[in-house]
Amino acid sequence: MYSFQLGFLTGGEDYWSHRRPNMYSQDASEYHGLDLRDQDNPVLDQNGTYSTHLFARKATEIISQHDQDKPMFLYLSFQAVHAPLQAPDKYVERYRNLKNTAVQKYSAMVTAMDEAVGNVTIALRDNGLWDNTVLIFSTDNGARRSAGSNWPLRGWKNTLWEGGIRGVCFVTSELLEKKGTTSEALIHISDWFPTLVRLARGSTQDTKPLDGFDVWNSISFGTPSPRNEILHNIDPLKCANGFSCSSGGNNSAFISFIYAAIRSGDWKLLTGFQDRGGWKHTDISGSHFEEPVDPPNKHLWLFNIRNDPQERTDLSEKYPSLVQSLLEKLITYKMTAVPPFWPPRDPTANPALHGDFFGPWL
Repeated sequence: MYSFQLGFLTGGEDYWSHRRPNMYSQDASEYHGLDLRDQDNPVLDQNGTYSTHLFARKATEIISQHDQDKPMFLYLSFQAVHAPLQAPDKYVERYRNLKNTAVQKYSAMVTAMDEAVGNVTIALRDNGLWDNTVLIFSTDNGARRSAGSNWPLRGWKNTLWEGGIRGVCFVTSELLEKKGTTSEALIHISDWFPTLVRLARGSTQDTKPLDGFDVWNSISFGTPSPRNEILHNIDPLKCANGFSCSSGGNNSAFISFIYAAIRSGDWKLLTGFQDRGGWKHTDISGSHFEEPVDPPNKHLWLFNIRNDPQERTDLSEKYPSLVQSLLEKLITYKMTAVPPFWPPRDPTANPALHGDFFGPWL
């Protein structure tokens, strides 16, 4: 079996030089170095190549050289549209009518990525692979507040509001039984693994228990999702300011000052010190913000996400028994969690000690 990896190990590096930090970083404490590897080897000859084009070119090269009689799994994780906001001028020029320069660049980055996905699709068709391919396009989080827009959802990246965690996705394939449909099935990123194993005619039997579900029937036929619940997060290290999140070894109660969120059926509970979020709408004239009216010390919210996906009407006081039920679910999850470990930065990882390259150091 042939495997290949081209990419970076950290994040937020320059799109052209492939160095971290990028040229605009103001953090003097950051380690500096080249972060682009072909398998285990640093890539030294791509300075000046825009990463979206670099990764798409490599993907099309792999596709063109692939033996059609063998299966292929291609995971193409673009750096776009992560910060820093950088794009070739020819894409930025298309959005000169936008008044916000950050939105100009962000839009240009999206367009460059869209073009790259199109080129990969063309390569699959030209090389006779399309009819037996399942193409999945997805994101890992919502847009940042600074440039993107998750309208009409509340919040942005690094929050547990729907704007931060509800991802946009599409699946296209000749293997789909029902095409041109929109699915509202509850699907989590952990569901892709068992789904793809099933599509490859493999089996997850005799493996360790999985958090994911096979959701192919939901995608292909439109059947209800086998998933009814998602634990979005429990982070005991992120506690509401001025409060204690220690349970003192007693797991019989969930401390509602802990940063957490859970979705069960149509209901979503958020606890702890949440970014207050808000609603951001971006158009040609610029960005428009609507701030929430929550009091600053609020640390508990309940929403019916199906009826209120914008998370505008908190129902926690109206349905206290439902709140208690979801808090008990959080207790159950927390009792199974491995305690977080956040070690200090290791100075021996500094690329300056390893030829100016990011990479394994132990």
